[in-house]
Amino acid sequence: MNANGILVRVDGVEKVFHRGSEDIHVLRDLHLEVPAGEFLALMGPSGSGKSTLLNLIGGLDRPSRGTVTVGGERTDQMSDRHLAGWRARHIGFVFQLYNLLPVLTAERNVELPLLLTHLSRAERRKHVETALAVVALSHRSNHYPRTLSGGEQQRVGIARAIVTDPTLLLCDEPTGDLDRKSGDEILNLLQALNRQHGKTVIMVTHDPHASARASRTVYLNKGQLSDRPVD
Repeated sequence: MNANGILVRVDGVEKVFHRGSEDIHVLRDLHLEVPAGEFLALMGPSGSGKSTLLNLIGGLDRPSRGTVTVGGERTDQMSDRHLAGWRARHIGFVFQLYNLLPVLTAERNVELPLLLTHLSRAERRKHVETALAVVALSHRSNHYPRTLSGGEQQRVGIARAIVTDPTLLLCDEPTGDLDRKSGDEILNLLQALNRQHGKTVIMVTHDPHASARASRTVYLNKGQLSDRPVD
């Protein structure tokens, strides 16, 4: 993180996908700064590049041009091996469809990111217990995903995202598959993680009700960012 508290810096980023002989420009000369401790909502129409930008910040993809810096490290310059280890230490992902393994209990799903660390089994268990307690699911730790509600499954997903105590939480439509009540519970939890635990959160959403929970909202349209929604 640099001296002025900027955790994420995206500078001059472009992303081009190639489909046959056609070049599809998803992001164009994009600039974004996210201070540490911010809860940022990223909105835009379908196909505007929101998830692409989130993947670039999280090191799941690389820009065609420009730089991505997170916590003072240039992720666009990292080798694949270095990047995988960096993601495991610094990034927690929350997905719309939970991505839980049905054959594992809640606690085993939460433990998965820790298997990439050097923690002992006892240490992993302690981390898992803490993460499930934060999302208020300690009493459901031995349940399988099929026995959990959608909201509970997403809370397990959030516990899995925070179990490594990551620098940054990246949430891609975290309430998109939930009813309003369950969605509000997830948004309350994300706000608590931001305000009480100091987590920096970037959330992609199409829902103004969800974006209202963030401390700042930016809008992505035709590959470029704006502080105002595009008509």
